[in-house]
Amino acid sequence: MSVVVSLQDVGPCRKQLTVEVPAPAVEAETQRVVQEYGRRAKIPGFRQGKVPAHVVRQRFAKDIEHDVIERLLPRYWKQAQAESSIDPLLPPELAEDPVLRPGEPFTFTALVETRPQVELRNIKDFELPDPSVEPGTMEIDDKIDELRKQLAEWVPVERSAARGDLVVAEITELTPGLHGEEQKTETIQVEVGDERVWEELSAVLQGMSAGQEETFERHEEAVQHGDHEHPARDRRFSIRVTAVKERDLPPLDDEFAKRVGADFETAEQLREAVTMRLRSVKQDERRETRQRVLLDQLRERHPLELPQGVVKREVEGLVQDYAEGLARRGVDVEHAGIDWNAMANDMLPLAERRVHARLLLDAISDAESIEVSEEEFELTLAALARARKTTTPALRKSMDESGQLATLRSQLRRDKTIRHLLGETPTSADTPAELELAGEA
Repeated sequence: MSVVVSLQDVGPCRKQLTVEVPAPAVEAETQRVVQEYGRRAKIPGFRQGKVPAHVVRQRFAKDIEHDVIERLLPRYWKQAQAESSIDPLLPPELAEDPVLRPGEPFTFTALVETRPQVELRNIKDFELPDPSVEPGTMEIDDKIDELRKQLAEWVPVERSAARGDLVVAEITELTPGLHGEEQKTETIQVEVGDERVWEELSAVLQGMSAGQEETFERHEEAVQHGDHEHPARDRRFSIRVTAVKERDLPPLDDEFAKRVGADFETAEQLREAVTMRLRSVKQDERRETRQRVLLDQLRERHPLELPQGVVKREVEGLVQDYAEGLARRGVDVEHAGIDWNAMANDMLPLAERRVHARLLLDAISDAESIEVSEEEFELTLAALARARKTTTPALRKSMDESGQLATLRSQLRRDKTIRHLLGETPTSADTPAELELAGEA
């Protein structure tokens, strides 16, 4: 017996289903819930488990109705979904609060986001960049110089400071007070020109020697912190250099290679390892660039009406990821003065591109009969478990309970589709970290 009363389009990617649960099924479920309440109910004048059903129904009417609806909704929604052959992108939304009426069928109306119809065009010919993945001699030398700088010692020098030098200085903020300028002094060590150092400070330190003293000003823009605004201000400082130091770079020899890592016996081995690492980075960058261009061309060739509910959820996910990133860096998100609505608007184009790409990749996967084998899925799950320092069964259980297992499979299928379009062969070393460009609904 069909439970779907009506099915109609209410938008480009939105359908409305009216579902009717037969009265006998409603009554049978109600009786089961009443019996469960009756076994647990403690009502004065009755022994536990011996409360008459009509008393239980009267005493717990609202709770019983709530539980019956909570049980009927998912069961009959699943049946209605199968009957109507729809493929919802998100869980259904109820058009209105459902109500149970004794002796009558239970009717509810659900709204769902559905996939737009995709008419595939050219999915074979793409104009893709092909940058070289071989690192140049200067790139290798620069990376090795970075390692030398990390292991270098700072030694005092009798000259003026230049970019890259370490300066030890006493800095004093000059604050106007009742009796002239009040002073607050502290000792600092800064590398001149470091991006983390105030530009004004680096500028004044260049050319100064030990024993010299200068003053400088720093302008700070207004900053909003929650309901409080720190106005723009100009600050004055006095700086006195006490020492200038430069890096004493270690020679590029076998001893240096051994200091970098126990795996290296010679400087040549270190150079080979640096070259391989740079090549690997360039290969990743090449694939990411080609993938991004491919998706851009696919979207351009296949304009779609996007399901707005899915786009909205994507925006919410992007904003949440940004907020969680700030929180991990110690930012008080609630009092950071961020205009979240403006941020959501800024992230809308990215969300639309990601949803558009996913819909196209899923359509191509179907058309090209691309599937993820159980072996491929298990290898990825095992790699994820190792990365998270847990067991594969434990990870499977937690992901299944949170609904992420199906999401992972979809991500893997889309990534496999991208590799197919790029003419690449997937390997067992692929990890979900590489799947972020395609995203997930």
